[in-house]
Amino acid sequence: MSTPASPLHMTELSGGEALWLLEGSTLGQLAYVQREQAAIRPARHVWEYGRLIVRTPVPAKAVPPTVTYVADEIDPKTGAGWTVNLTGPVDVVCEPHEAAHYRRALAGWVHGPHDTLLRLRPQTITGFRLTGTEA
Repeated sequence: MSTPASPLHMTELSGGEALWLLEGSTLGQLAYVQREQAAIRPARHVWEYGRLIVRTPVPAKAVPPTVTYVADEIDPKTGAGWTVNLTGPVDVVCEPHEAAHYRRALAGWVHGPHDTLLRLRPQTITGFRLTGTEA
């Protein structure tokens, strides 16, 4: 007979704690609306100077002016971990030296026209910690 899974608590994080967790990770997902459907793409990121730099396999022209970025670390066995969402305006990193720096710092999946570097200026930051209950 299997034991029922323990219930989880979801606790909202402060903006500072959410950013601290985000800074400690490098993988996430870029989410935006394209042709009236949600588009979710894998991405790598780095937090610098109050901006999130994102490298993702998406054509630059497909990215709308505002996007959401999601990063999380959740244990598949326990369900414990955290999730952070940032939403705000985004622009493409076009300056050649800056782009070269971020291409060296952030591994990509695809090289060519679908390898885009974005600068996200978060206006909304939300995060949650997922924890098990104490018996």
